[in-house]
Amino acid sequence: MKLETLPRAPVQPTPRKRRWRAPLIGAVVLALAGGGGYVYMQGQKKPAPGPAQADAKKGPPGVDVYELSRGDVAAIEARALSVNLPLSGSLMPLTQATVKSKVSGQVMEAGVQEGMNVAAGQVLARLDQADQKARVAQAQAALDEANARLSMAVKNNANSAALLKQKYISQNSHDTTQNSVELAQASVKSAQAQLDLAKNALNDTLIRAPLAGVVAKRHVQAGEKLAPDMPVYSIVNLQQLTLEAQVPASDIPRVKVGQDVQFRVDGFAGRAFAGKVARINPTAEAGSRSMIVYISVNNADLALRGGMFAKGSITTLKSAVMPVLPVAALRKEKDQDVVYKIEGGKVMSQPVRLGLRNEDEGTAEVTEGLSAGARVLLGKLEGVKPGSKVKMAGETAPAAAAATANGPQLAAATKG
Repeated sequence: MKLETLPRAPVQPTPRKRRWRAPLIGAVVLALAGGGGYVYMQGQKKPAPGPAQADAKKGPPGVDVYELSRGDVAAIEARALSVNLPLSGSLMPLTQATVKSKVSGQVMEAGVQEGMNVAAGQVLARLDQADQKARVAQAQAALDEANARLSMAVKNNANSAALLKQKYISQNSHDTTQNSVELAQASVKSAQAQLDLAKNALNDTLIRAPLAGVVAKRHVQAGEKLAPDMPVYSIVNLQQLTLEAQVPASDIPRVKVGQDVQFRVDGFAGRAFAGKVARINPTAEAGSRSMIVYISVNNADLALRGGMFAKGSITTLKSAVMPVLPVAALRKEKDQDVVYKIEGGKVMSQPVRLGLRNEDEGTAEVTEGLSAGARVLLGKLEGVKPGSKVKMAGETAPAAAAATANGPQLAAATKG
């Protein structure tokens, strides 16, 4: 057996670890980190401000003279200030009547129509008089008969008295004839009354207007048959009207007889009407719990009509003539009412004392601090405060002129 020795495989050299790479990479990372930090710190540093930037820090230039519009200023006027209570209601004629027939009869004439003016006592309608004339004649005949009986009884009584004097008849017989006279006199009076009634009925066939006014309704036509108490005409007098307005019961203590009332009516947009409180109903309405106030209205020109709807107010309080200030001009400084008053082209803070206020108008009475003709600022204007110079739009202020000569035009103030 032959043994052969195989050649050895070549030995591969063991590679060495390159230990220098790790320190090198760390050094590079540190260098980059240091450079980035430097750049970051340099970026955080702001450059020194230039002249323009320095002016920007100071903000916009101040306004020397503020220009105000007409709506920014209110002039104080002197007048009487009132407190009103709103109301509404319907107008009703103070005097009106429904004319009714007193007798029965056929309507012969009824020419008066709605809307026509009539005078007191004017004939409105005529009824057939035939029956009434016959009753008058009958009553007259009865009266004549009663007078004749009375005349006969008087003669008999005279004869009886003479016979009694001669003692031809007894006292009892004379008393009987005396009683006949008294009965005859009573019959005459009764017949006279019947005649008067017949004549009145005849006169009632002419239906007359009981008052002057305007015909509101004609209830009958010619040819109709009337019975007693049937309505014939309705007449209203428009010279005096009554405005019946409902007022809440809580406001009734403020209402007094004689207070002034102002109101308007649809169709008369440019005209205001006036009246006075005449009466106050003592009881409240069942549903609304309000009370009716009756207001007397003089309607001499007959412009108003019955049934028109009116809206207005009662003047419950009224002051004397005093300066009146808009509430929008009021400000509070240290719990005190002040206004910004314009005087000599400058704004000044002016304390005021107030009296009566009208919340509906937004006005208040000034008792101290302001006089009529003064001008005050309304609302708040940005930058405008006591000591600020102001001028009205379109006016030339001395301060503004001086500023124009020395520098650029000044900006106007705006509302805050």
